Amino acid sequence: MQRSERVGDEIRKIVAGLIQHEIKDPRLPALTSVTEVSVTRDLSHATIYVSVMGEEKEQKDCMAALKSASGFIRREIGRKIRLRVLPELHFQIDDSIERGIRMTRLIDETLGDKRKDDQST
Repeated sequence: MQRSERVGDEIRKIVAGLIQHEIKDPRLPALTSVTEVSVTRDLSHATIYVSVMGEEKEQKDCMAALKSASGFIRREIGRKIRLRVLPELHFQIDDSIERGIRMTRLIDETLGDKRKDDQST
């Protein structure tokens, strides 16, 4: 495992804990989770992928809350991980979970329609 992957995994754990227990912003939905953290090889930038279950407005509010708390989050990462350079944080919505749910629903609907066709013939 490369160093950037190890650092990314540690950042993911720290940010997930901060979202769950430390950040008290009302714009942050309860169903917010950190799915992945991608860190550049030189450790100067970290993209934090966040999954938010809810409507688009909730997702935008969550991104605004995380952006306003990014200084606090970065400082906490610096306290918990010893790095020469603290990465610049970038937050991005990860909609892969919602896409998976939508695909499962479409498959179920398609199979349900096929079953109805099979029963009627």
